[in-house]
Amino acid sequence: MTKDGIGAFADHVIDTDYQALPPSAVRAVKTFILDGFGVGVAGSAGPWLDGLIASAKLQGSADDARVWVFGDRLPASAAAMINAYQMHNSEFDCVHEGAVVHAMTVPLAAAIAEAERKGDVDGRALITAAILGVDVAAHIGVASNAKLRFFRPATAGAFGAVAALGKLRAFDRATLINAFGIALAQLSGTMQAHVDGGVMLAMQMGFNARNAMVAADMAERGLAAPASVLEGEFGFFPLFEGDYDLAPSLDALGKTWRIEEIAHKPFPSGRATHGVLDGLLTLQREHGFNADAVERVTCRVPPLTAQLVGRPIQDVMEANYARLSAPYVLASALISDGVSIEDFSPKALSDQKRLALGRRIAVEVDDNPDKNALTPVTVAVALKDQATHEITMDVVYGNPKKPMTRDAHLEKFRRNWALAARPLPADHAEKLILLVDDLEAVTNVGHLVDLIAAPSS
Repeated sequence: MTKDGIGAFADHVIDTDYQALPPSAVRAVKTFILDGFGVGVAGSAGPWLDGLIASAKLQGSADDARVWVFGDRLPASAAAMINAYQMHNSEFDCVHEGAVVHAMTVPLAAAIAEAERKGDVDGRALITAAILGVDVAAHIGVASNAKLRFFRPATAGAFGAVAALGKLRAFDRATLINAFGIALAQLSGTMQAHVDGGVMLAMQMGFNARNAMVAADMAERGLAAPASVLEGEFGFFPLFEGDYDLAPSLDALGKTWRIEEIAHKPFPSGRATHGVLDGLLTLQREHGFNADAVERVTCRVPPLTAQLVGRPIQDVMEANYARLSAPYVLASALISDGVSIEDFSPKALSDQKRLALGRRIAVEVDDNPDKNALTPVTVAVALKDQATHEITMDVVYGNPKKPMTRDAHLEKFRRNWALAARPLPADHAEKLILLVDDLEAVTNVGHLVDLIAAPSS
């Protein structure tokens, strides 16, 4: 084994085949592959797609893979970059809460682009690669005990994407470790993009999907990289994270399948808003108050939750900033009886009633010592008639312990489908559902992309 645990991850990827996967993991990955396609389709209507596609075309003329919805053919690395960006730009993609990693986004974008480039990837291969990509990304995230300094969904996601690509290409151990090392040399993801709340946050997911493909291409052609990828003096954990304990993750390989721990996102906002959202909507259902009846709302949350979504409402906000503002998200939920992508439109962002209500919503930090905890959270509502209501949420809607139903999952997918920047046939959505449900029988994953990529203009 190499100096650090990267060899254990490489062995896990190489030694795990489809037959070794538990049925529960296969069911889960099919759910989140479909979810990933859905949020990617909705993300096509996000900001700066025209500029992103135009800039990608300056980087090469290969036509390996397609941009979802738009249909433009690009080098596989560029298509992976854009599709990962589309999957994350509305904050609607699934997440591993303990890892604080959107563990499907970067691996799936890379795996689909790779499948298109290869042309002979079947459904079982995609299932295996996606599960292993999520496994590596989430196991790495769970091992960190540190406060977020870099954007972990992007950085850990890069390693997950390399794992998925390595599986699809049947890399040997040395080649896969080199690919992980080349990915380390390219890692990107500043939390400043999260603080500012702009387009660059989702773009960092795209950068790391692209970089993972570059790493796999270079490793396959013999480029060597430092082997102490995770625990070396300047490896991932010391440089990007700080405090960590990798041993439990390594012990769990092949026993705990992280895909089964992934949380659905029922709302298009930072997952750290979902606990207080779930609490507030639960109180509203139980006690029947509306937005006009609310005097103030106080949320007591762990330090990480406050760091991620405790930001105040601003007079002028980009949608990406507002999705990460618990006061804005909760005000929208009270007004709209939930939160949808439409709540981040220019009209909604300038709604003075919504902004005034949001300024009466406070986020306070509790004394939770876990630097990666998003729960428990407590929501206290004071009404104008002097009544008060309070609730504490330990498990949040969308978590596997409090899951979305299949009907709710499919409703989310179909609503996202309808938001595509270019209209996609409604029957394609239904065909895609059926194909992903029976993904084991799909002989060419490119057929999935046929349904979500309109002919390029």
